[in-house]
Amino acid sequence: MIKKILIGLLALLVLIQFIRPEKNVASGIAANDISAAYTDMPKEIHALLQKKCYDCHSHSTNYPWYANIQPVAWWLASHVNEGKEHLNFSEFKSYDAERAAHKLEEVIEEVAEGEMPLKSYTLVHREAVVSAEELAMLRTWVASMGVSVEDKH
Repeated sequence: MIKKILIGLLALLVLIQFIRPEKNVASGIAANDISAAYTDMPKEIHALLQKKCYDCHSHSTNYPWYANIQPVAWWLASHVNEGKEHLNFSEFKSYDAERAAHKLEEVIEEVAEGEMPLKSYTLVHREAVVSAEELAMLRTWVASMGVSVEDKH
């Protein structure tokens, strides 16, 4: 009986490998990317956002090897889709001025409070951790856009 259950589970595990979510991969920078909304954005800021945020908050996810294994790929796809619902840097230019300012304010707040990037993400992707210097650089840039970036800590 146990052998049949194990064989059944193994067969199910093999079968689900063929049910793959669509990958979030775009070629190049999107027309509505945040860098198109702020054409004077410093390259360092755009590079910072790309390195720390774009995997979950843009149309350009860099997938690790384990993203090809189900059900992990489904879980990753869910996280990416949820992240893009909250903030999508690839669609930032389509946000109205008030929404864009609010999103920039939220970016600073979420990073400063340690809510972003997610701990579950930075456990594997240590390069996504935002340093104090990087946060200060981002805060300075956002403030230069006229957005309130009060330090609540």
